[in-house]
Amino acid sequence: MLYFLGQLGDSLTAFNVFRYVTFRTAGATITALFFVFMFGPGMIALLRLKQGRGQPIREDGPAGHLLTKKGTPTMGGLMILTGAVTSTLLWSNLSNGYVWVVLFVTIGFGAIGFYDDYLKVKRMSHKGFGGRQRLALEALIGVIACYAISQLGEDATATSLFFPFVKGLAIDLGYFFLLFGGFVIVAAGNSVNLTDGLDGLAIVPVMVAAAVFGLIAYLVGSVTFSDYLLINYVPGTAELSVVCGALIGAGLGFLWFNAPPAQIFMGDTGSLALGGALGAIAVATKHEIVLAIVGGLFVLEAVSVIVQVASFKLTGKRVFRMAPIHHHFEHLGWTESQVVIRFWIISFVLALIGLSSLKLR
Repeated sequence: MLYFLGQLGDSLTAFNVFRYVTFRTAGATITALFFVFMFGPGMIALLRLKQGRGQPIREDGPAGHLLTKKGTPTMGGLMILTGAVTSTLLWSNLSNGYVWVVLFVTIGFGAIGFYDDYLKVKRMSHKGFGGRQRLALEALIGVIACYAISQLGEDATATSLFFPFVKGLAIDLGYFFLLFGGFVIVAAGNSVNLTDGLDGLAIVPVMVAAAVFGLIAYLVGSVTFSDYLLINYVPGTAELSVVCGALIGAGLGFLWFNAPPAQIFMGDTGSLALGGALGAIAVATKHEIVLAIVGGLFVLEAVSVIVQVASFKLTGKRVFRMAPIHHHFEHLGWTESQVVIRFWIISFVLALIGLSSLKLR
């Protein structure tokens, strides 16, 4: 919306700043942060009033969780989504198709997560939305988003998979791109969802990944930088930096209230939406594999659950003391803060490795 003020730059020079992605990204970050700070306390009070007993806590989890987390309201993702979406609509170029695709995935996944959280709170159990129905809806949203992305592209590279660290290596997936891209989006959403199990554990790695992909989107969307770095140029994706900025700002605001002891939990409302947004941005910028590197912590969490379930079904034995893996370390004696901060460190290291792929070719 404010982007169009840049059109006044021809007569009023001061308005030229609204044409710059970097300025609007900073504006989106500050706006989303301010929005969550302003409306967060009221939203927490409302959710606590409506939910009463708060989010159900796993009885088979670490014993301390039943004492410290019981009664904490969930659906805190509403704070993140309203702040991020409002800020994106305010600061981004609304004629850019990629922005609408990412918003479509973010809001769609957020709605699925909201319904799942609602059922859990209502039933006071961990049985929410049916797994198959939920995955089917997520897959449908992911495939629609990928089809839109393929149509926004200007050549055959729109359906290609590019490999990091290797100059010019790409595979045109053709129609299979819809399935692959949809898988990336769904996997990203559910991986972040599995990571969201401790206070502050998921939101910081999400912000780290958003910062990395904000930079990637800016570079990929620039002819000059993409040519210099020998990465694929995707016209229009630079605008996704504004979306990433909004996610970071909303995430920072949420972290203020989610820092231990958390006043509110993100819930599936937030984790599914944030993961889906990162997945959609990765697909749009043609950096799906880099997302697996930068978001390696999310991948580790998801793999730990898959391995645990497969091992128990096949052998009757568990590989980890508890899955996802952050609970395994709690059972080993790590405190919650130790797990969270050490996992944050891992996410920063993985982000640096992912960023190195932009130059090492």
